[in-house]
Amino acid sequence: MNARDRDGEGRARSARPRDGLGRPLPYGAQGVDRQPEGLVRTPGETLAEAQRLLDAGMPFHAHEVFEDAWKSGPGAEAGLWRGLAQLAVGLTHAARGNAVGGARLLRRGADVLAGRDEAGGEAGETWAAGARPPYGMDLDGLVRWARALAGRVEAGAAVDAAAESPRLTARGGPAGGAAA
Repeated sequence: MNARDRDGEGRARSARPRDGLGRPLPYGAQGVDRQPEGLVRTPGETLAEAQRLLDAGMPFHAHEVFEDAWKSGPGAEAGLWRGLAQLAVGLTHAARGNAVGGARLLRRGADVLAGRDEAGGEAGETWAAGARPPYGMDLDGLVRWARALAGRVEAGAAVDAAAESPRLTARGGPAGGAAA
């Protein structure tokens, strides 16, 4: 019988340490602490923690923060947080050297943030289609960043996750508070 790592609730979960891009390391190696799962943060706390992780070159960990917001926040904002998580995973794959997956996820996240669903139709989210961006986010800037990076990745550019980290909020804009 194959013994599997389990979390406190008995779910299969690898106990192997991970590097800053979320890649598994050998047991006993010094890794980067994973983000705790299931934390409920305010949107401002989510953006601040994700920005800190992105700036540190840890987009895989930032995606986990966005995933918590996606799963615990209001249903009307699920697409917003999912799109941000896709951008973070796209940056992760690009930094790992996976040009195809990185570009695909960067474009998918950009489409979601631009108000397009994954099948190319209108997303219908309240934060899309010209509405004021919520929580001071620079959605237009994020969409431009993701599409430009996707093109560079496909052209063979090497990606340093910290150097390429996007700004989530407009310069001087709020990192939290109520939706605008």
